[in-house]
Amino acid sequence: MHNKKNKKDQQNIKVLKDFVETEGEVIEALPNGMFRVKLDNGHTVLAHLSGKMRVNFIKVSVGDRVVVQLSIYDLTKGRIVYRKSYV
Repeated sequence: MHNKKNKKDQQNIKVLKDFVETEGEVIEALPNGMFRVKLDNGHTVLAHLSGKMRVNFIKVSVGDRVVVQLSIYDLTKGRIVYRKSYV
């Protein structure tokens, strides 16, 4: 049984490696916790709040600097995982 747990842990770590983290600025707030974020490289992505940010009531507003996780499979959608500051 111990070997099965180790294999599961390795799979979870692999899944977490399938993301790219980058910074950007929130340019538009949309319904249901969705935001349009302009990344530092000039691209615009649609991002939603991560579950931990919702649970801890961390508010994000237009103009905030945020860290966004992007899937390597779809670079147009992402997850906001950290808010850097207010403006």
